[in-house]
Amino acid sequence: MATPVVTKTAWKLQEIVAHASNVSSLVLGKASGRLLATGGDDCRVNLWSVNKPNCIMSLTGHTSPVESVRLNTPEELIVAGSQSGSIRVWDLEAAKILRTLMGHKANICSLDFHPYGEFVASGSQDTNIKLWDIRRKGCVFRYRGHSQAVRCLRFSPDGKWLASAADDHTVKLWDLTAGKMMSEFPGHTGPVNVVEFHPNEYLLASGSSDRTIRFWDLEKFQVVSCIEGEPGPVRSVLFNPDGCCLYSGCQDSLRVYGWEPERCFDVVLVNWGKVADLAICNDQLIGVAFSQSNVSSYVVDLTRVTRTGTVAQDPVQDSRPLAQQPPHPSAPLRRIYERPSTACSKPQRVKQNSESERRSPSSEDDRDERESRAEIQNTEDYNEIFQPKNSISRTPPRRSEPFPAPPEDDMATAKEAAKPSPATDMQFPVPNAVKIPQQVELLDEDAMSQIRKGHDTMCVVLTSRHKNLDTVWAAWTTGDIKTSVDSAVAINDLSVVVDLLNIVNQKASLWKLDLCTTILPQIEKLLKSKYESYVQTGCTSLKLILKRFLPLITDMLAAPPSVGVDISREERLHKCRLCYKQLKSISGFVKSKSSLSGRHGSAFRELHLLMASLD
Repeated sequence: MATPVVTKTAWKLQEIVAHASNVSSLVLGKASGRLLATGGDDCRVNLWSVNKPNCIMSLTGHTSPVESVRLNTPEELIVAGSQSGSIRVWDLEAAKILRTLMGHKANICSLDFHPYGEFVASGSQDTNIKLWDIRRKGCVFRYRGHSQAVRCLRFSPDGKWLASAADDHTVKLWDLTAGKMMSEFPGHTGPVNVVEFHPNEYLLASGSSDRTIRFWDLEKFQVVSCIEGEPGPVRSVLFNPDGCCLYSGCQDSLRVYGWEPERCFDVVLVNWGKVADLAICNDQLIGVAFSQSNVSSYVVDLTRVTRTGTVAQDPVQDSRPLAQQPPHPSAPLRRIYERPSTACSKPQRVKQNSESERRSPSSEDDRDERESRAEIQNTEDYNEIFQPKNSISRTPPRRSEPFPAPPEDDMATAKEAAKPSPATDMQFPVPNAVKIPQQVELLDEDAMSQIRKGHDTMCVVLTSRHKNLDTVWAAWTTGDIKTSVDSAVAINDLSVVVDLLNIVNQKASLWKLDLCTTILPQIEKLLKSKYESYVQTGCTSLKLILKRFLPLITDMLAAPPSVGVDISREERLHKCRLCYKQLKSISGFVKSKSSLSGRHGSAFRELHLLMASLD
């Protein structure tokens, strides 16, 4: 009798070159899990069918890089926001531009379609949230309350609320009909990158750069639980369709969480790097990631993943209708969303102050929309997806065939990985995919020598870095932050400085004026680094210094000289002069980089605005 072939739990599906320049945003169609939209620095929006190599359609019209894209639920419309603040909506089935929406004063960071009505919400670097009526071609409401860029927007399943997440470390909930904020959820200590509503219950999940996921009760407006210790910033989360668990796309892994109590059911190793979006179809989770001009797609077989407090369910049993499934024992049922059978009531209209918001359709708009085009690149795929012969059966179909799983590379490893293990209350179980069976014939020393072969240089670098971090840690444990920073700078290793700053940046209260005098020269080196993570850390530290100390520095330098001798004031004035000189040195470089596209360009433009008072 033939041994059944054991297939992989997670695998890479494909990698494509999506744009002529860097990819700046992407999104998966949540209904089918088969449609992918990408936005690029080339100002285009490209449409792809997952696991097919050719672009279906290319949408033009934007004149600056596309920072955010979103598909509506039926996957018939797509909205894209650009770095300049303009928003364009295309009808994919008609292959034409539908609307151009103007009003934001900075780049668009987040977008979402209303689940029932013809409305789009947009969040921007200008801190405003706007609600647009696609039919009337105008802004019907503006929500103000965030103090920094709005990174994510999500409508509730019933279409009555809007959740927003921002760089100001807060999550806010807005009532669309009343046009006001219902509640603010503080608690995160870093920028909040993503929010997601539970598909059925009054529950909201938020993920942050502080490496935590928080769950919020939307009846009591309080935190339910908090999952800490994520391996990196949380950028992508998704509830299972039946609401039994939450998936978090971490650095090179998928983690499966419950929230009452908070626990990790499973960890699956997926070498996808920084995953940008997730979708679920046919008991398969599709994840997409991008790097420079390339986009990669990955698949995780959810029938092999533990999703509850018991072992993973049988796939046949798991495909039953939601109403027949027993309630999850660890998640008491909250109030359920009441989904309307018709479109939502129109939100209350307010007086619009901006000329660009209250203008009616004009010849200028018409000309702009004529210049926006939908170029069909692959007629066969386009006709298959957006113009089905039978209008009742839309393609990609809701229940398309699952992607075939490839066989495991190592059958022994596969058999070990296939064994289900019950979830425990341990925060992070060991990924099934990395369990290695013991090999009697290979001694540990021999195995280590084989692993180290060709990596001697890296081992020396990491050993040196570990020793340097021990030195900094010894100073840190004394409670003297300045001494630990001085020791990190004296080591003359930027990687150690970056590690330390990533900790200090999490708590603004640790920053003092004398710390700035030491850190600012290092920040200048980080901003000029070729490593993306170094530049990002440098931008974050500089922003903290500018917001916390620049008003003090300018006031001290502008103040008249004191009468008599005030040693503490003289010391503070000396530090302010030193900081001012260093900031002036950095400002020229920041200005030269503010014309860049992408996320770094946005960060440099924000820093340039904050440093305007130095001129």
